[in-house]
Amino acid sequence: MIKRLMMVLPVVLLIATLGHTQTAQKITLENIWSQGTFRMQYVPGFTFQNDGKHYTRLQRNKIMQYDITTGESTATIFDPSGVKNKGSFNGQIGSYSFSADESKILIKTESERIYRYSSRANYFVYDRDTETLTAVYEEAKQRDVAFSPQADKVAFVVANNMYYKDLETGKIAQITTDGKENEVINGATDWVYEEEFGFYRGFEWSPDGKKVGFYRFDESAVKQFTMTNYYDNLYPEYVTFKYPKVGEKNADVTIHIYDVKSGKTIDAAITKNTDYYIPRIKWLPETDDLCVFRMNRHQNELELIKVNARSGKSNLLFKETNKYYIDIHDNLTFLADGKGFIWTSEQDGWNHIYHYDMNGQMVKQLTKGNWEVTDFYGVDEKNEKIYFQAAANSPLDREIYEVGINGKGRKAIADDDGINRAQFSSTFDYYVLNHSTVNTPNTHTVYERSGKKVRVIEDNGKVEERQDQYGVQDIEFFTFENRDGTPLNGWMIKPANFTANRKYPVFMYLYGGPGSQQVLNSWRGTNYWWFQMLAQQGYIIACVDNRGTGARGEEFKKMTYLDLGKYETMDQIDAAKYLGALPYADEQRIGIFGWSYGGYMSSLCLLKGNDVFSAAIAVAPVTNWKWYDTIYTERYMRTEKENPGGYKDNSPVYFADKLKGDYLL
Repeated sequence: MIKRLMMVLPVVLLIATLGHTQTAQKITLENIWSQGTFRMQYVPGFTFQNDGKHYTRLQRNKIMQYDITTGESTATIFDPSGVKNKGSFNGQIGSYSFSADESKILIKTESERIYRYSSRANYFVYDRDTETLTAVYEEAKQRDVAFSPQADKVAFVVANNMYYKDLETGKIAQITTDGKENEVINGATDWVYEEEFGFYRGFEWSPDGKKVGFYRFDESAVKQFTMTNYYDNLYPEYVTFKYPKVGEKNADVTIHIYDVKSGKTIDAAITKNTDYYIPRIKWLPETDDLCVFRMNRHQNELELIKVNARSGKSNLLFKETNKYYIDIHDNLTFLADGKGFIWTSEQDGWNHIYHYDMNGQMVKQLTKGNWEVTDFYGVDEKNEKIYFQAAANSPLDREIYEVGINGKGRKAIADDDGINRAQFSSTFDYYVLNHSTVNTPNTHTVYERSGKKVRVIEDNGKVEERQDQYGVQDIEFFTFENRDGTPLNGWMIKPANFTANRKYPVFMYLYGGPGSQQVLNSWRGTNYWWFQMLAQQGYIIACVDNRGTGARGEEFKKMTYLDLGKYETMDQIDAAKYLGALPYADEQRIGIFGWSYGGYMSSLCLLKGNDVFSAAIAVAPVTNWKWYDTIYTERYMRTEKENPGGYKDNSPVYFADKLKGDYLL
């Protein structure tokens, strides 16, 4: 997945290109990135406990328990210094997780990163009743360790093979034996699944703990790619891994179900004769059925397949098709009564919540309107409520809502202007609200289910004091129409000591990728101060969300299908022309910056818009879509063989002859 990163030091080169300012510098790069002058207080995610009132947090290498209503510490859950049988445990907690009944804790330490999300580490199980610590596996570091629902076993992956350990007897059983680096992976995912489908643990315990459903990747026929890493040594380090590029072969992926008692494994009968993906698996509650997501290679047909764990036989539970593509999500909730499930979909042109029965028939569309559900927080079955985030008032804002499982009684529980995000306790009795606007930093507040405010955790008042001290400029929103008459949203920061009779250089910032948004009424984090620094130095800072971005419906987002970069570039060129025509902007000095998809965009803008942009910085850009991976690229572009024009017309390498301005790659 193309990601936007935050480090932006190379901008000084663009500053030199665009112009000089007479304004004395107040905010410095050192202030922002090395001295922590503007550091904001963030409240990390809460690990809520089953009672819904307490949460735990890693503090000073101890797992501490806190009361959500007071913030006071109520207990020390785990202190490594008090453990007598440490064995090979080094005493440092990297991260932790509880078993479902909270009787045991999985401790992760000495972690080594594999890809973007995955890692291998040493894991230990702490039994809270006996106060003993047990290594999961002594022979090698493990990955993807997970408790069974009954907390009597843990499953894990070592050297591409799956194992489980019986925590009562200490015995270890090997589930697979054919794992081999760069050939076969059991119980974990390959690089492209991790990168583009956003998960890396390739197995799930059944609800009764008697079976394990797991992935097997045969990537032996996938072509390899070698990365060269330079670490200031005499010779570089070469890292070779399987990287399926556009139109090339993906790994053959199959699902298998292991029976703990018999030690036997069966195959899930989901194989098709054509390329397909399996982006998720999920057990149905209190059954022997495993739900397998199967998606065609074009990613416009998604099937939920119910597989019987005893026989491996399958039947279709639900199917969704789309004329463009379907985004994979984790918003599938099977209801405890076994009669249906909750699902989110763009099928009516906007992302909404639906209730289906177990025959795949829609019971009811639970939310509806020309607005988007932007996050799904979960189902409170006890009180028959569903909680979600939406952009119902404006694409620039986010509100938090509840609605009945019957689709009635939709009510906003947090709808102040700006971005509202929530984390609910396990019982939904409390939630922590994170709120910000584009000009005010994040506040974190605890509320009861009723909406009553309990306490403010953090208001970041010191950041607001810094804003006053350094004389920041307000970020202003604007809207203009592109060449086709489509309204586009943007924001702007005017220079310090702004006067309308001067001509200022313009610095544009963008990302622009499918479904993304940069023009939001939310705090911009560290980049806020970087933008303010440039404004102090005499620059107009601006950002525009082009067509293809999010929260404006499916047609707006997916109109770039098969033509990634075409309409986005047109819109950014139109934005530059709009800004350049402002009486206080210098149309001869417009530069643009982007990272990843933004770097791809800034490159295209400078090349195709060489009469508009005078400079660009492109960090980690895609320069030719045929060199990128299968899942991401084909989702939006199909293959080069199917869509030669889309690739040829929108890959920057084919327009290098149009370079006129200054370009930092």
